[in-house]
Amino acid sequence: MQIIPVMENVSLHTHFILNGFYELGELRPLLFIPFSLMFTVSLFANSLLLYVIISQRSLHSPMYILIAGMACVDLSVPVFFCPHMLLSFLFDWKGISLIGCLVQMHFIHFFGAFQSTLLVWMALDRYFAICTPLYYHKHMTSSRFVKFLLPLVVRNVLLITLFVSLAGTLSFCYRNVINHCFCEHMALVELACGSTTINNLVGLVAMFLIPVLDFVFIASSYVVIFSSVLRSGRSRVKALHTCITHIMVITVSLILALVAFLSYRIRNGLPAASRVFFSTMYLLFPSCFNPVIYGIRTTEIRQHILKTLSCHSLQNGPSS
Repeated sequence: MQIIPVMENVSLHTHFILNGFYELGELRPLLFIPFSLMFTVSLFANSLLLYVIISQRSLHSPMYILIAGMACVDLSVPVFFCPHMLLSFLFDWKGISLIGCLVQMHFIHFFGAFQSTLLVWMALDRYFAICTPLYYHKHMTSSRFVKFLLPLVVRNVLLITLFVSLAGTLSFCYRNVINHCFCEHMALVELACGSTTINNLVGLVAMFLIPVLDFVFIASSYVVIFSSVLRSGRSRVKALHTCITHIMVITVSLILALVAFLSYRIRNGLPAASRVFFSTMYLLFPSCFNPVIYGIRTTEIRQHILKTLSCHSLQNGPSS
């Protein structure tokens, strides 16, 4: 007897709808105002910070170069999702292809990973400056510091590329509406038909090996730094001032990241709109927060920013 296989008429989706904050209904377009303001602040503040550090030769020391690297990352992250999100709020443009979704996902998570990685490098810079000041310039030469740079860069590239590639192999045959404002990894994966165990596992591994591991390393290094400062009593106020700035940034970033990541993986009563909000803030808030913190709390940068702004206002002021 011949067995005829039953073929299911399954349509695989290659086009998706980003429908974040749909619960707000007619009030959704109003989100354009706060998010466009945050996007503008991020672009202006990070561009100004980057310009000041590049243009001022006195700021070309390792610590300020790392802050400039943070500004580059904070400038890049919103560019990959904010324009599409703002157009979605204003004109209801929600569509995105699977390829476009995966590309957006890769760049968002790739640059987002470097927000915590740069804080690791800053913690190393502070450790060398405070705990081994006589050998600071020796440790911070590019040939020596590169051994601390490369492993973390390779880690970020491999993990981000791995879970984005795995997401690209999934079949999407049930729904094509992503309850998010951009292509977040788990927001896309949860739409797949079939097993997503590997995707969940790799996503969790990436979360613990990037932001969580970075936070553990930073916390450990600052414990050593504080112990050294308290024992020696030298430059206590200035050292703690610099370190507290970094701790503020990494703490806020980690809290937002963990809430965003774990809300998709742990059964909870968090409303969908709240989950989307935390995921969006995880990327956008540090981009606005970091340049303001570093610009205000770092005396040298603050002085050069005020000087740059005053010179610009004088040049564009009314002629006498």
